[in-house]
Amino acid sequence: MMAQKSAEQMRNWQGPALFSFGFRPFFLFGAIWVVVAMCLWLAMLMGVLDLPMRYDSGSWHAHEFLFGYMGAVLAGFLLTAVPNWTGRLPIVGWRLAGLFALWGAGRICIAFSQMLPPLVAPVVDLAFPIVFGLMILREIIAGKNWRNLLVLALLTVFTMANGLFHAEALAGDYAAQGYGQRLGLATAVMMIAVIGGRIIPSFTGNWLARVQHPVRPSPPMQGFDKAVLLSSLPILALWTLSPMSFATGYCLLAFGFLHLVRLVRWQGHHTLAEPLVVVLHAAYAFVPLGAFALGVDLITGNAGTAGAQHLWMAGAIGSMTLAVMTRATLGHTGRDLTADKATVAIYLCVFAAAVTRFLTPQVADLTVLSGVFWLMAFAGFAFFYGPLLLRAKPKKGARAGQG
Repeated sequence: MMAQKSAEQMRNWQGPALFSFGFRPFFLFGAIWVVVAMCLWLAMLMGVLDLPMRYDSGSWHAHEFLFGYMGAVLAGFLLTAVPNWTGRLPIVGWRLAGLFALWGAGRICIAFSQMLPPLVAPVVDLAFPIVFGLMILREIIAGKNWRNLLVLALLTVFTMANGLFHAEALAGDYAAQGYGQRLGLATAVMMIAVIGGRIIPSFTGNWLARVQHPVRPSPPMQGFDKAVLLSSLPILALWTLSPMSFATGYCLLAFGFLHLVRLVRWQGHHTLAEPLVVVLHAAYAFVPLGAFALGVDLITGNAGTAGAQHLWMAGAIGSMTLAVMTRATLGHTGRDLTADKATVAIYLCVFAAAVTRFLTPQVADLTVLSGVFWLMAFAGFAFFYGPLLLRAKPKKGARAGQG
């Protein structure tokens, strides 16, 4: 009944198909934005561009990829998933278009913030996650779906981290290595741990059952999973507040080990035949890998390197969001849940971007190469998946997708 009402609501929308479901505008333009932002940042690195903004180029780069891009993907994912969680109708049409416009306004105001009063860009940028969070809260309360208040709590902390980032940047600090950036990144990692812990074993189990494989992943959110998540909170908080201590380094090693065990329990090595499934496991692997790299850096006295952090930023966030965006787009536009060659190439490019960025402190020339791989991954998504996101779901032979 819920699926029928949702489909009817989307059919009744007479405007562009782009605003017929939440994943469409935010996935497409989130990808387009990181392509544009990467081009702008590479141009700033080369000294051929200087945007009229109040933020240094490094802080702008960190903000737009962490809060700008991931904010869009979170909106696309939650606006699509929350109706399934709550039994409520999805947000479509002009309400969706208005929310998307608010996100776009934040990107423009920050890029041209030097031409505006000091507080305009932060206020406009923060308006998007606040309005979006209130929308999600309304849906959770109306649907009495209390178990997903945890996701809303993480979104709230992510928004607070964004506000702290703005405060540090406007105070003249290098916000790219400040408390706001670390809190935002730690919260993003926690979101991947929570949401990934639900969808990865679920999608893996579905695929293994479909191919009649006898193995099944550990069910999501069992006792071990909950213990890992609970122990992750204080470790990530410790890294946020004290990123230079030996104790933090050893705690991060423990964090990495726990999440590696969690990943192995999901039986991803049995899904190599389907890239659309195995990519979820490979993306999640960057969570323990990033923790191991940061922990080793701290213990060996090479603390806080950008390369290690990018195993979380470019690796975990970049690859997991692409994995979710490709799967959700295929499923919700009525396509088969299988990865073609173009999709596999997108995955390989984002993995290459993460690995080369991790190696940049050792080989500085890899910065541009990493940026090129990143551009290929997200431009590839926009090129190959953009038509699916811009067109209405086929009426014949369509089926409800998983995402």
